[in-house]
Amino acid sequence: MSHAIRRASELALDETTVTALRSALRTTADEIVQAIIDEVPSYANALSGRMGATIRRAVRTALGHYLDLASGIATGGDGGDAAYELGRGEVRDGRSMDALLSAYRVGARVAWRCLAAGAVPAGLPAAEVAKFAELTFAYIDELSAASAAGHADELAARGRAHERHLEHLARDLLAGASPDVLLASGQRAGWQPPVSLTAVLLPAPQARPAYRTLDPNTLVLDDLPDATGVLLVPDADRSHLLRQLTDRTAVVGPARPWARASASYARAARARSLSPDIRDTEDHLPELVLSADMDAFADLRARALAPLRALPAATARRLEETLRAWLLHQGRRDEVAAELFVHPQTVRYRMSQLRELFPDLPSPHRVLELTLAVGLRAAPAGAPREG
Repeated sequence: MSHAIRRASELALDETTVTALRSALRTTADEIVQAIIDEVPSYANALSGRMGATIRRAVRTALGHYLDLASGIATGGDGGDAAYELGRGEVRDGRSMDALLSAYRVGARVAWRCLAAGAVPAGLPAAEVAKFAELTFAYIDELSAASAAGHADELAARGRAHERHLEHLARDLLAGASPDVLLASGQRAGWQPPVSLTAVLLPAPQARPAYRTLDPNTLVLDDLPDATGVLLVPDADRSHLLRQLTDRTAVVGPARPWARASASYARAARARSLSPDIRDTEDHLPELVLSADMDAFADLRARALAPLRALPAATARRLEETLRAWLLHQGRRDEVAAELFVHPQTVRYRMSQLRELFPDLPSPHRVLELTLAVGLRAAPAGAPREG
């Protein structure tokens, strides 16, 4: 209240004036509250009943502190503390600072009118009336500033708390928590569950910038141990989401019911571990299926391609590539040759070798097993597997 105190030091109201003003405190407070109700729509219903009585007492207290200041009486309290708490309370009641500042402007006008009406008849000299007016408006300005600070601090605190609740919800979702736990986390965060969530993995520094371009109900984490950021995008239009992430190093998992977002996250994480070039997991389902159990896949390859193991590595590699193309092109020799960039006669020769190695090649069960075994472009049998 330093500015108001400086103004007060230039003004010393005599006892007669102060007594006259104090006698009108209750009436002045009532007029201020009524004017606020009449002129500030946000307070039309807020200042009735118990709340209205509380506000009237607060206004009288502020006016009393103001008169103490104006008369040179040192007080232990500071109207700024109460004004600061009032600003915080406005956030809790869901009102903006604009509404409170409007109330202060109305209150200042009515307070000055009432105080001047009491001070002038009590004999306050004209020269002092101007100083009295300056003190009145300086005091209201400082109350307004204190309330604005309280309002801003409460908003910031609520924002931090809300963000913590949202992060906690995101962690629960990634951990696959039970539906009851997820619903409770969502309620604490004030988050309305969507139909589905789609997990997006990307480098942690890209998480917040990408988040700002997406649905505001997207959940975001950017502090996972491996420097990975995760976005959980509600009810995403997949093609649109992929376009939004075009310039980012992102892996987009499948859409899953919101309570099963952990499944989308797990698939995206597995796709990223499979290849840094995967963006849309839905474009790589065969690879993801075959890599779901790498030990089982390795056992399948070892058994299915055992006949190639006795051959020189280069020969085994050529025959496996030919076998893979032959299976995928369903034995169409010209298409196999085109894929391998060899002559069709070369394909015929290699397939003769393969039929000798795999006498039961026409068997549907053998075809299935071999198709799975060569489904990924892994190192061929007899050669060391890379990476």
